[in-house]
Amino acid sequence: MSNEVLAVVAGKEITNAELDAFLQNAPREQQAYVTNPQFRQQYLEQLISLHLFAQAGEDAKLEETEEFAKILENAKRDILAQLAMRETLKDVTVTDEEVAAYYEENKQQFTKGETVSAKHILVDSEEKCTSVLESITSGEKAFEDAAKEVSTCPSGARGGDLGEFGKGQMVKEFEEAAFAAEIGHVVGPVKTQFGYHLIKVEKKNEASVAAFDEVKEAIKRNLIQQKQNAAYNAKVQELKEKYLQK
Repeated sequence: MSNEVLAVVAGKEITNAELDAFLQNAPREQQAYVTNPQFRQQYLEQLISLHLFAQAGEDAKLEETEEFAKILENAKRDILAQLAMRETLKDVTVTDEEVAAYYEENKQQFTKGETVSAKHILVDSEEKCTSVLESITSGEKAFEDAAKEVSTCPSGARGGDLGEFGKGQMVKEFEEAAFAAEIGHVVGPVKTQFGYHLIKVEKKNEASVAAFDEVKEAIKRNLIQQKQNAAYNAKVQELKEKYLQK
């Protein structure tokens, strides 16, 4: 229950609701553990310590010091500024129509380069690579079986499958050979810094524009950010004219 009293420090009750609010300040990566009893107990101990030190500061009349007054003044300024900025940005929205219009007007931004889907076999010498190629071209072994048997790349366990990749994702020599290869043909040996490769291209995909559904959320976030920046800058200018003394 939210009003359950978990501890009492100098007559002040620490409730479950206060602990829940305190837990909201836990790092994002720890938020998944806020219902864990042991985790909550650790934060309860921190909260109790916070109350203990606050009480000690009160007993020492630290709130009467100049330092306390200065910190309090700065905290008040920061809180008021945050609330005012939130008020400025609260009504910033982006409609579905705006998102769709941006997509149509800026399709060049969402062009995906050509890609290939390929498999490869990696070995440490040109002689071994040539030998494996001969066993594949003769029909003695399937490319995928050879990859599982001899490839030193972790992809060997998947029959050499590298999935789909675009330009700039592989080393230059490998990329050039893969994009130049005919679908279904095994090319190699191709030498790279990693060794010698045999490459089998399974599929080629021409450059295309990403579908609207793929990018609409990213567009919306971008437009909201732009509108928030504009609203913020406009408000700053307005407040400068009102309050800034020249």
